[in-house]
Amino acid sequence: MSDELLLAARKINASFADRNMHRGLFDFGRTPRRQVLFDVSAEIHAGECLAVIGASGSGKTTLTRIMLGLSTPDSGSIKYRGAEVRHGSEGLRTLRAESSIVFQDPFSSLDPRWTVERSVSEPRWLRRRALGFAADEVEGKTAQALARVGLEPRIFMGRYPCDLSGGQAQRVAIARAIVNEPRLILADEPMSAIDVAARVQILETFQSILSGEGSRTTDPTTGQPIKPAIIMVSHDLGVVQHIADHILVLHEGKVVESGTAEAVLNNPQSDYTRQLIAAASL
Repeated sequence: MSDELLLAARKINASFADRNMHRGLFDFGRTPRRQVLFDVSAEIHAGECLAVIGASGSGKTTLTRIMLGLSTPDSGSIKYRGAEVRHGSEGLRTLRAESSIVFQDPFSSLDPRWTVERSVSEPRWLRRRALGFAADEVEGKTAQALARVGLEPRIFMGRYPCDLSGGQAQRVAIARAIVNEPRLILADEPMSAIDVAARVQILETFQSILSGEGSRTTDPTTGQPIKPAIIMVSHDLGVVQHIADHILVLHEGKVVESGTAEAVLNNPQSDYTRQLIAAASL
């Protein structure tokens, strides 16, 4: 793990318009709002995995979307590599250029009409000029990304999503997420839609990515391979305990536990965390 503070969220409050709430007599047509995050802070360093844990409706997806600049909080601040992330800012542009997302259901995130090669290479094509490489490098980078997630390029490049198992499809989605060598990856419930055997493969894939194994991009100051950070969203502590460096536990929009994975798992301070540990699947 690096000492570099990559991303920091401070005192985040967020609410949504709630059209299911009854309007008060004196609301004069205003839509009521429901607060979903209460003064939440989180941070992640380069090369580490932060697990954001909580049940459905706990606010974990809202928090991580705000951390990646995809949603705007009511109050609080986000900084990426020391630069403030806000609408139109350089910090937001840098964050979006250097981050990627792995979604819950790989078959929903992969276009069924596209081959594996086209799906994985698309982010590279979109940023080809900005990243400063020639068009003939795309295939090589695509093959490299597939190899990093344990898929033989010669076998899988020409396949379509319908030709893949759930675990293979998710590894294709991860290959697409790493093809541009991002510094930050958001993995949003990446193992909940696949079977237990495939989850082990996906965990091993993420562990390999965290280690920098197979990366060809080096840090200009150290000369070492860039080790991306991963924010992993899950409702299952059993899944993340094998990979997380730090764990943040959310319950009804509030932080009920935060610390190193060892401290949270071995000495939980809240009843809610103890319940999640008892329900762990792996």
